[in-house]
Amino acid sequence: MRLPLPLVLLLGCRAILGELGASFSATAPQLDDEEKYSAHMPAHLRCDACRAVAYQIWKHLAKAEAKFHAPDSSGRQELSESIYMDVLDQSCSQNWQDYGVQEVNQVKRLMGPGLGQGQEPSITVMITGGPWPTRLSTTCFHYLGEFGEDRIYEAHCQGLGALEALLCGGTQGSCSEEVSTTREEL
Repeated sequence: MRLPLPLVLLLGCRAILGELGASFSATAPQLDDEEKYSAHMPAHLRCDACRAVAYQIWKHLAKAEAKFHAPDSSGRQELSESIYMDVLDQSCSQNWQDYGVQEVNQVKRLMGPGLGQGQEPSITVMITGGPWPTRLSTTCFHYLGEFGEDRIYEAHCQGLGALEALLCGGTQGSCSEEVSTTREEL
């Protein structure tokens, strides 16, 4: 009888941990109806989603700068308008499969590249796929429409922090204290 590789790995890890006397367990986050079925990013995950979008835009633009152009006299690599507009469209159109929801200390968080949350438990379960890739893509395109490609590229040229501040900061931004407080009260 042949077992699938993930099951073999799970059984092998369980056997090793059993020999060491260690015991671990993890459960998948319990998603509410909004998290499961809504077409929109749930309000409590919008800051994480914004940070993920900012990271992906920054990463895609930086990769394009390294590929397409030599540095100018200031050492910066600028893209032409047509190239950065294409790159921004591609960064929003990507598959977003590396992102998902994870519950850490009874708080659901969006997790994935660019979203290091600091201290994490030794074993966790993350739910990927489903509505999350579409929600992230929609969020990304929303920011392109709201701020415009030129403004986003200008912020990118100042660094990831400036890009994240543009997209996620400000008094009405997804990560502002006022917005977070209002959400908690609802």
